[in-house]
Amino acid sequence: MISSIRVKFLLLLAGSLFVLILPGKNNDIIPETQPCNNKDNTKKRENKPLNIKKVECLARVTGTPMKNEKFASPNNTTDMYDVGGTDLGIVWEMERGKYGIFLGDTFGKAFVPDQDDPAAFGDNWRCNVLAFSSDKNLEDGLTIDAMVVDEKGKARELIYGGKDKSGNGNWTSIPTAAIRANGIDYVHYFNMKNWTGWVTNYSGMYRSTDNGMTWEKCQSVNFTSDSNFGQAGYFKKDGYVYMIGTETGRDSNPRLARFAEKDIEDQSLYEYWNRDQKKWIRGDETMATNLFEDTVGELSFAYNTKFQRWIITYFCGKRYEITMRAAAELTGEWSEPKTLATGKDYPQLYGSYIHPAALDGDSLYFLMSLWRPYNVFLMKAELAF
Repeated sequence: MISSIRVKFLLLLAGSLFVLILPGKNNDIIPETQPCNNKDNTKKRENKPLNIKKVECLARVTGTPMKNEKFASPNNTTDMYDVGGTDLGIVWEMERGKYGIFLGDTFGKAFVPDQDDPAAFGDNWRCNVLAFSSDKNLEDGLTIDAMVVDEKGKARELIYGGKDKSGNGNWTSIPTAAIRANGIDYVHYFNMKNWTGWVTNYSGMYRSTDNGMTWEKCQSVNFTSDSNFGQAGYFKKDGYVYMIGTETGRDSNPRLARFAEKDIEDQSLYEYWNRDQKKWIRGDETMATNLFEDTVGELSFAYNTKFQRWIITYFCGKRYEITMRAAAELTGEWSEPKTLATGKDYPQLYGSYIHPAALDGDSLYFLMSLWRPYNVFLMKAELAF
């Protein structure tokens, strides 16, 4: 994500129940006494808190190391793909063992790091690019195998962004989440109008039917500029794609939706969790209630099979940190916030995208961005009850 540093840095600080569902109109209510149950839900589970034992930065993922930087750096994206400065790093599993990594606003070889405004010191602006990786051993860093490139071998833009910096048009298109459903890859994104106030034109979805090489807009999925799902995270489990969303920006509470994999392009069939009624409500996103109270920015979430816990990570501006929470059930109750990384240790940090390669063990790997290097780094957290 790129904008004036003065605007953006201020933002930075500042047993099951089976139900027969008959065809009906939008706003159908889907009762579910124990939503998002795990298979062992017939047993009463002890509500143990999930704790963070240790957090460390393992490696740089993109760009060229800065002077005196000591992190491993297994990729040469600057020379190989003309990716000298970039951010985000939204990871999802495409084919088994192959991962896509969506990156945000990207600049080329002439990019100069450690500036107040990276956009003023970068060339070959692309609003987003896509990398691929088959690396599952993340202890020594995350290796990029390839990127989607143009005829010159440079990483190319996939979701169209207008690059109109007037604040009244199409500034850029920023990916927020990605998932594979029914053999098709999807990316949720927002289209930015003006970074001042984080004003968007809309949020939407693109899809790829050729393993990420080409993408087209899904005309049937659209979220308004004030939607509770202007930014999102996805996770697939038990035939559903679950979506946690927020308003665009970093100042709203998270809300929950779900849809069957086959219905991902039919927004009228999306179901929204209402905590007060303890029901899924179809077709009306305004019925979604807060999962918990906090200021939530860029987020991702996943289910850890070892701990049998849902885990959400997100940037929290008011605490100037990357936060983690956990829950036995996706609908809650969610734990109190725990700190994964602080702005004191990692100045101008943001983004926190879980890597799905290791969700059956003690380690949580996630990608985090740093503003002044304006690049992506691989983080590791050791978890325990």
